[in-house]
Amino acid sequence: MAKYISHSAEDTTRIAAEFAHNLTPGDVVLLYGEMGVGKTVFTNGLCRALGACDFATSPTFTVVNEYDGGDFPVYHFDMYRIEDEDELYELGFDDYLNAGGVCIIEWPENIPNWLPKKNIRVDISKDSETSRTIDIK
Repeated sequence: MAKYISHSAEDTTRIAAEFAHNLTPGDVVLLYGEMGVGKTVFTNGLCRALGACDFATSPTFTVVNEYDGGDFPVYHFDMYRIEDEDELYELGFDDYLNAGGVCIIEWPENIPNWLPKKNIRVDISKDSETSRTIDIK
């Protein structure tokens, strides 16, 4: 779809906000990138643009944060610590995918068998200390 270069957290937030205007209930956004590359910054931009929250935080230990302030809910997942499918089942992951909101999933590579076929992939890579490439497919 598009490739962007970000030179700051503010750029990443702006890029995410522009992208957010294309999202509709039922969309699943998969965020790929190494730790510290800006996945949560991107999520923050999405959530703010959707009116879901003022500041998104990484759900590293809770696995999912729910934001209900916009026209539809946003479910922000961090799958970094997920070790097996039983954890997803207990979480009710399938229910979230079908709940009529937007799902944003960090570390989706940890749950490849659970990802819906229809999704939007966002790859964020670090070019330098102050530069990131954001590739949306």
